[in-house]
Amino acid sequence: MRPQTSAWLQAGPLAAVFALFFVVPLALVVVVSFWQATDYELIPAFTTQAYADVFRGCADTSALCVTLKTYLSTLKFAVLTWALTLAIGFTIAYFLAFHVRTTLMQTVLFLVCTVPFWTSNVIRMISWIPLLGRNGLVNQTLLATGAVDRPVEWLLFSDFSVVLAFVHLYTMFMIVPIFNSMMRIDRALLEAARDSGASAWQTIRHVVMPLSRTGVLIGSIFILALVMGDFVTVGVMGGQQIASVGKTIQVQAGYLQFPAAAANAVVLLAVVMLMIAALMRLVDLRREL
Repeated sequence: MRPQTSAWLQAGPLAAVFALFFVVPLALVVVVSFWQATDYELIPAFTTQAYADVFRGCADTSALCVTLKTYLSTLKFAVLTWALTLAIGFTIAYFLAFHVRTTLMQTVLFLVCTVPFWTSNVIRMISWIPLLGRNGLVNQTLLATGAVDRPVEWLLFSDFSVVLAFVHLYTMFMIVPIFNSMMRIDRALLEAARDSGASAWQTIRHVVMPLSRTGVLIGSIFILALVMGDFVTVGVMGGQQIASVGKTIQVQAGYLQFPAAAANAVVLLAVVMLMIAALMRLVDLRREL
């Protein structure tokens, strides 16, 4: 058997699974986005009405349309979550990779980081409510110490609580790829930097950061994709009061407005793909891997 034929046969099963569970459902979403809908049925007839509804009012330059406001709100959460998870994830990964000497201890500490993933996202989100609520532990502590005169209202059901939950849920998706990139760095490069008189910060800036950019890119793709499509976290931690693209799609699907939900999903996919394409231009991922 020719090597090329053998390679295609080996890739065939995975390609079939990919097509069945990703390409076909995605194609169906695109098709449904062009269907017509009434209050009680879907009509498989071509129309762009769903997309017209999505971008309704966006041509008016005097004010932002609802769709643009929703995307800006979602993008705000994505950028804030990305920045915080990057700072936390890079710090933890650097500590695990360069300050923990034994492989056993690295494994133990890495497993400790994964402990929260042993429970569902919903349970981890709900656990913040008795902490951040008006009568929660944080407010009671602040009142008891005299730090505030009244309960802090913005701790829960606010932008702060949504970002906090995102960081709690998704930081691990940033730690893992950065840690993997750092473990592949030749330690002789760090010794050479120290021998050349570089400080610890200069070594991080000129050696560790450039060589960790692949992990940063992969983690950034995970974070942006997860946050942009999330609707559960925004709904629970925002008290059903904060708009997001994922929440809009969920509500439309709940009211059986499938063409509108599908059109919003296609637009969201296009936006996320553009964001990923922009990130991919910063790093040649194929060459780095």
